[in-house]
Amino acid sequence: MATTIHPTAIVEPGAQLGADCDIRAHAIVTRHCVLGDRVVVHPFAVIGGDPQYLKFDPATASGVRVGAGTVIREHVTLNRSIHADQATVIGANCFLMAASHAGHDCILGDHVVLANGVLLAGHVTVGDHTFMGGGAAVHQFCRIGESVMVAGHASITRDVPHFTMVAERDDVIGFNLVGLKRRGFSRQAMAELKAAFHAVYHTPGNIREVAARRLEAQRETTPEARRFLEFFAGGKRSFARARRGADGGGDPA
Repeated sequence: MATTIHPTAIVEPGAQLGADCDIRAHAIVTRHCVLGDRVVVHPFAVIGGDPQYLKFDPATASGVRVGAGTVIREHVTLNRSIHADQATVIGANCFLMAASHAGHDCILGDHVVLANGVLLAGHVTVGDHTFMGGGAAVHQFCRIGESVMVAGHASITRDVPHFTMVAERDDVIGFNLVGLKRRGFSRQAMAELKAAFHAVYHTPGNIREVAARRLEAQRETTPEARRFLEFFAGGKRSFARARRGADGGGDPA
């Protein structure tokens, strides 16, 4: 199957489209875009538009890159980077539902789902296999980790660590056990994640320092648990906090 550009779609000269893409009627793909194979862009989506940044110079040579197999539904907007020779990046096999938005310089991993009306401000990163519920909004420069479940209408203003569930305003309510089981995480990995979660969130002191000490002590041996602890070493913002009573989830069985 060859790439299809439907009548009334706009694909500007200079845009790069992979094999078997499907650009539906009234969609706009600007010259700043690189789309992988099998990308589907539904009507009225705008891919590669200028960033919503008052100081932006439209002559800046920046772009948007979309990975293979990603589906972009109606009215989605993906803004290009504010920096020369850089790009807003959407990974492979993502599903961006209607009216969702990724601002300039966002980086989304693979298999990310943005439900209807999700709003990502500039410089937000989202890890692989993360699901964001409808109407969720994320502050600029926040990091959303891998395999995170973000509740609908959540307001995220802090970094959210890998493998967790977050709701309301930065409330971590436990681990995303359903998502981890679906990905085939071992019982050992889930048990170590629960122990690391409890140590980080229920030990008095600076959360970065607590996580660093736990990592250095090598109490956790699985790659998943160590990635959870390593998350706290990075970022520019503070961290979402565990809701009172959250213990990392139930029995991993």
